[in-house]
Amino acid sequence: MQSNLILDTDSYKASHWLQYPPGTTQVYAYIEARASHVDGVDATLFFGLQAFLKTYLSRPVGADDLAEARELFATHGEPFNLDGWQHILDRHGGWLPVEIRAVPEGSRVPLRQALVTIENTDPAVPWLTGYLETALLRAIWYPTTVATISRTAKETLRAALERTSDDPAASLAFKLHDFGARGVSSAESARLGGMAHLVNFMGTDTVEAIRAIRTCYGPADGMPAFSVPAAEHSTMTMWGEAGELDAYRNMVRRFGRPGAIYSVVSDSWSLARAVDEHWGRTLRDEVLAAGGTLVVRLDSGDPIDSIRYALESLGRSFGFSVNRKGYRVLDGVRLLQGDGIDLSSLAHLCTAIADAGWSLDCFGTFGMGGALLQKVNRDTFSFAQKASWGVVDGEARDICKRPQGDPGKASKAGRIVSHRHRTDGRWCTAIEGSLDAGEWQPMLEPVWRDGKLLREQDFADVRARAEAGFGRSAFP
Repeated sequence: MQSNLILDTDSYKASHWLQYPPGTTQVYAYIEARASHVDGVDATLFFGLQAFLKTYLSRPVGADDLAEARELFATHGEPFNLDGWQHILDRHGGWLPVEIRAVPEGSRVPLRQALVTIENTDPAVPWLTGYLETALLRAIWYPTTVATISRTAKETLRAALERTSDDPAASLAFKLHDFGARGVSSAESARLGGMAHLVNFMGTDTVEAIRAIRTCYGPADGMPAFSVPAAEHSTMTMWGEAGELDAYRNMVRRFGRPGAIYSVVSDSWSLARAVDEHWGRTLRDEVLAAGGTLVVRLDSGDPIDSIRYALESLGRSFGFSVNRKGYRVLDGVRLLQGDGIDLSSLAHLCTAIADAGWSLDCFGTFGMGGALLQKVNRDTFSFAQKASWGVVDGEARDICKRPQGDPGKASKAGRIVSHRHRTDGRWCTAIEGSLDAGEWQPMLEPVWRDGKLLREQDFADVRARAEAGFGRSAFP
């Protein structure tokens, strides 16, 4: 199904061109995250707008799009703004006459600060600002929410490494692996959410995310993320329970070599037998002789109990060292916990591992799937787009809503812009031009105008910007 930007909206938007006051020529709106429903998080990591601009706005609306929309709305029960869309085709060649400004992608932005603004650049189509809300808001809230969840996990892992590792920075970028491709609602969600995770980390099994980075955030060369050969239950159980040892030995012989990393799911039957007998005794010398790093993946049972059992068992058979901070580090083997990982369980596991006297260096990575890419929604951070300013009969109007039943949904008024204090980094949303420019830096920059991308951001720059804000007390 080919995309049609005219139809990438909510049905009721089709009637809004008839609802503005006569003489309306300008509508200005902003997007913000109004509140957090994730414990301890009071800021979001902004990401994903450029992917939307390149994927959807970089193609002009055509006569076929208009014809399809006209036919659909005629029988759908909504009035269709034929003259308005025809004007866009005739006057602008189908390119949407809007300007979009945004904070730089990868920015850590406190809640209730404007992330994006949008306004029409042609006074003949003031309704276009609100018409694009459905597509634009969706394009922002999802990847920004995933990036923020991923970033929050990174904060947890960093703290655990700083407590238990002699070199916390050495492995942090690979400590959370994206397992979410199969658990999301669409391939596009895998692309957007997978990219958002990779703003913070270097490990993924979501291949579509790598393609999307190359397409939307270039350059096309280079590799933004990595994975390793890994077993799944089907490749192990095909050998039968009696052949479990042979299945493991095959993994060692296929993938064990100096410098290599390979992962073997080890609880298709009995985790105790796998770590005590197969890995700990029968295959131990072969694993060490092959070289590389065996990662024993745990995939069932109570995670804390399974982890503690595996650490103690493998520690007895493979040995361990004690680092300068007094925590034990396994020799020649690592663990992977990929089941039931979310922000809460990750924090509990990190604490339990440290309390048991083991370093987080014993883990090759943690795998997060649905909790990373799917168990989020627009309300996770209460994202909204609201109109705040307009022009009617040549007169500027500040507009907002103040619902008495829900003060949290109150919106801002005026041509508001996010600012950051040049000295202490505080953020403030204020009327454009109302603050001392020497003291406050406007953070919204034009990124799109009338069909042209004005500021292209490389993925490496997005990552660097996100990392520059790492560890600040305001996040989270």
